[in-house]
Amino acid sequence: MEPSQKRQDDELLQLVTFSIGEEEFGVNILKVQEINRTMEITKVPRAPEFVEGVINLRGKVIPIIDLRRRFGLVSKPEDKDTRIIVIEINNIIVGFVVDAVSEVLRIPASTVEPPPPVVAGVESDYISGVGKLKDRLLIMLDLDKILSTEDMDMLSAL
Repeated sequence: MEPSQKRQDDELLQLVTFSIGEEEFGVNILKVQEINRTMEITKVPRAPEFVEGVINLRGKVIPIIDLRRRFGLVSKPEDKDTRIIVIEINNIIVGFVVDAVSEVLRIPASTVEPPPPVVAGVESDYISGVGKLKDRLLIMLDLDKILSTEDMDMLSAL
């Protein structure tokens, strides 16, 4: 094995992990701006079904997307574990509603495999890989692909 290949295999990915239903997902920590408890969300007329509405976060209006609905799952009433993960995608700040945030995790890049065509009912377009941990699988989301160009245009207009 060449030294550069070994170094790449040993690279650690730093992820924020969260759950939606029974599945555990991970996103690159560098994409995450903050994690908040849920707050009052203002509904937006004629928004796509997966857009929960908007929030005012320190003077900025941020669109909120329910990842359950984005993935075609049934909505769930918010509870004490529900969180909003605030991220930036293509210069637009967006909040994603998740069932619970688990932990910040470091995993070796070598434990991540390419995604199968469908994982846990989530289209593989959104998935950058599947991380194999000791006792569980972690679905790695590609945040830049969760929203289409049309979705991003619509969100920037909110």
